[in-house]
Amino acid sequence: MPFTRIILRQGYSHAQIMQISDILQQSLEQEFAVPPSDRFQVFEELPARLRVFDRHYKSGGRSDNFIQFHILAGRPRSLAQKQNLSRVLCDRLQGGLNIQPDDVMVMIQFNSAEEWSFSQGRMLSEEQ
Repeated sequence: MPFTRIILRQGYSHAQIMQISDILQQSLEQEFAVPPSDRFQVFEELPARLRVFDRHYKSGGRSDNFIQFHILAGRPRSLAQKQNLSRVLCDRLQGGLNIQPDDVMVMIQFNSAEEWSFSQGRMLSEEQ
């Protein structure tokens, strides 16, 4: 049950955004065992003046193509799963859209079923 906020530059086509969405979803399914229908993503395209980031902090060099993925997931994953997700996502973005791994930042947070309500005001913890 991850929810991902993707922050990127303006100018991507609809097809490119859908490709990023698909790459993220495939990576989550493979590395986090997320069901195919569990896709909740928000894309925020921001102008350069609203994207402030260091081009070299813990990176070989970021370009204007820098993308941030903030993933909020319901159950904890192992360190290996988190590492694999980040690496697979970078590899697929580079292969599919030529987005360089230095331009990809992944932040992962976890919470519990008590913090999710998918509809009708029912908490996910009530449904289990």
